[in-house]
Amino acid sequence: MAFNEVYYSWHKRVYYFILQKTKSSFIAEEVTQLTFIKCWNYRESLADDLQIESQLFRIARTTLIDFLRKETVYQEKVVHVIDRYTLPVDDLWGKLAEKELQAKLANILKEMPPMRRKVFEMSRFNGMNYQQIAHKLSLSPRTVETHIFQAIKQIKHALGVLISLLAWLSRF
Repeated sequence: MAFNEVYYSWHKRVYYFILQKTKSSFIAEEVTQLTFIKCWNYRESLADDLQIESQLFRIARTTLIDFLRKETVYQEKVVHVIDRYTLPVDDLWGKLAEKELQAKLANILKEMPPMRRKVFEMSRFNGMNYQQIAHKLSLSPRTVETHIFQAIKQIKHALGVLISLLAWLSRF
């Protein structure tokens, strides 16, 4: 019962705190959810002499830092592996690898739900921002952001196997 009271009293404030820092409603939702999960999991170790507000925002701040650090490390690994295996364009192997990567991306896009694919293509291939896409497709900017996030997640997952294979092959 006490947790419910804390949750309903502080959820919006924590969400807007994170949103202010990141300007991403997706990250704000994820970090807010993780903050309250951590609060629940570590409820026995919360200090009785400190206000719940300060403890909650400390948890939110460290959760945000952890979330951003993990995301940055993952993106750096992906970029590093892609850079490592990007060959000069005039190189025959580079051309083959580029064609294979383009074919793989085309297949991933075909497997996406139609709206996700359309939103992703408008963003990445046509250079439209979230607001433009939302206006053109009569969607909310939040929905556009979610579609793009899910598309990137799907691409990373599918290419992750290929990148892992390339990393494994490089050891030989």
